[in-house]
Amino acid sequence: MPPQLAQCPNSRGAYVVAIAIASPLEIRLGKAAPILLRPGRYLYFGSAYGPGGLRARLGRHFRKHKSIRWHVDQLTTAGEVLGAWAVPQGDECALLRRLDDLPVPIDGFGASDCATCRSHLLRWPRRVPRRAIVVALAADTGVRPVWLPAGG
Repeated sequence: MPPQLAQCPNSRGAYVVAIAIASPLEIRLGKAAPILLRPGRYLYFGSAYGPGGLRARLGRHFRKHKSIRWHVDQLTTAGEVLGAWAVPQGDECALLRRLDDLPVPIDGFGASDCATCRSHLLRWPRRVPRRAIVVALAADTGVRPVWLPAGG
């Protein structure tokens, strides 16, 4: 296990991965024409309710070299994963709704199996401080998300 995941809750739940993209990136969603994602910071909302829970899923997202399996893999292999907030027993859609005033860069991204969300990717503008993200993620729950930096 990467050392940065030692503090990751050993449970299932939801997470938000923070990713920086340094240059324009072509994103493919299925067979549709590629969409150009502009440089900047992004937040990807996901869940880890399968085997290995949060540690296993975030371990995959933190790895640079892997096969492209999910939409987010296009970002994590081309960009810089800054870290992730882990929320034990959390719900990815509920977390996303707490930040739904942030821009949606690509409709359908990471949400092909979701009936309620327009996208599971939000743009994280520079004007929005990290503390505002944490406050929003913890709103109405009393549970403070655990920040896991990606760097060793």
